[in-house]
Amino acid sequence: MYKRLSIVMFPFLVLALIGASVWGYLEHQEKNTILIKAENQYQRAFHDLSFRMDKLHTELGNTLAVNSTSEASYRKGLVNVWRLTSQAQNDINQLPLTLLPFNKTGDFLANMANFSYRLSVRDMTKQPLNEQEMKTLSALYDHSKAITTSLRGVQDKVMASNLRWMDVESALASQNEPKDNVIIDGFSTVDKAVGAYEELDWGPGNFNALSQADVKMLTGEEMTADAIKQKAAQFLGISDSGNMKVVENGSSTPEYKTYSVVVPGAGHGENDIQMDYTKKGGHLIYFMKPRTVQESKFDLRQARDVANEFLDQHEYKDMSAVSYDQYQHIANIVFAKREKDVTVYPEQVSVRVALDNLEVTGLQASEYIFGHKLRNLGQPKVNAEEARKSVNAKMEVSSQKLAVIENELNEEVLCHEIVGKMNGNLYRVFINADNGTEEKIETIRPDQAAAAAAGATAAPGQKPAATK
Repeated sequence: MYKRLSIVMFPFLVLALIGASVWGYLEHQEKNTILIKAENQYQRAFHDLSFRMDKLHTELGNTLAVNSTSEASYRKGLVNVWRLTSQAQNDINQLPLTLLPFNKTGDFLANMANFSYRLSVRDMTKQPLNEQEMKTLSALYDHSKAITTSLRGVQDKVMASNLRWMDVESALASQNEPKDNVIIDGFSTVDKAVGAYEELDWGPGNFNALSQADVKMLTGEEMTADAIKQKAAQFLGISDSGNMKVVENGSSTPEYKTYSVVVPGAGHGENDIQMDYTKKGGHLIYFMKPRTVQESKFDLRQARDVANEFLDQHEYKDMSAVSYDQYQHIANIVFAKREKDVTVYPEQVSVRVALDNLEVTGLQASEYIFGHKLRNLGQPKVNAEEARKSVNAKMEVSSQKLAVIENELNEEVLCHEIVGKMNGNLYRVFINADNGTEEKIETIRPDQAAAAAAGATAAPGQKPAATK
């Protein structure tokens, strides 16, 4: 019986074995194909990075070689520097370096791209390169040469020894094996060398310099956890702060430290009140009181009035509503600072108001706190009538006022804000009040058209349908 059964089962077992072998072979082939494809992509990105850094060094040299009065040549060279730097950043993002400290080189390239872009879009006939900017370009030329030389060294070793980037990925992912890979060592050396470069003057429009300057604008003394508890209790109007939990956040740099406050609510943490304060000065930058709102008994205008009064009662004075949204019976209203009838968009506060009882349930004030400073607004050199000539004559202008915005170079500029209708759409146009040039054009969403008509237009960057 067993002999007969084995005779019957043997062909099936053979077929199953053959099928398993074929399946395993196909799986192995598919895996190899994926690995080869990934390796080819890594190799291409690496060699492209080395090529672009070499071209970048050459382009910087060519830019420095032209006469300082050759505005067109400088502009062309700087545009090429910006393009190559941006492409180099993209190449780095395609390499498996997420677990490798390479942030100094990434920051250096980002600063170089920002620096070259700002210079390339500037009118050099009116504002040619100054001595400090020429010095920065010369330093970039020297640094790019050093980076190029280091990358070439790594490239030579990769090609001579047929090194694989897949091994780099495995080495970085390993927690136990020492990371002595040639490629890893080469990139670590590059990043360490970049970190040792002398700090460059990137100019006033640099984003790193701006962010640090904003943080250093904070006023007041450093607060303790107990002092923050008292501020939170006063804000919430409660006398007992014993159940509050305060946690200190941030790095060793005092300017970046914050305190997080949690006030336990009903349920399992879902209704906890959450607040964030800066350690320096104890400024409230975030507040959230989550709760379910079942219906809307009040309208957005009433919510705006309550939010405005709420801001007046705290440290956010002289604010004007510039945008609103409504979602699930909750109004989200954005306010901007008003100075001498000028709307200062960089200082914004967002307030959430429940439409069932007009309770303020949320606040986001980081832009206001870190952007608050003394400004010399000055007088516009271009009057309102001249500014209106810069927009299409067919536009039906509904409002016009002065406003401070941040342009694409992260510079604050005084503008004429013109809101008008054309081709069935509502537009906001910002015209530079100093030279009459167009700084920004935004299309206001249809659901915000009513707000614009009521004098509460969407703030720049607040979900526009289209931006030019």
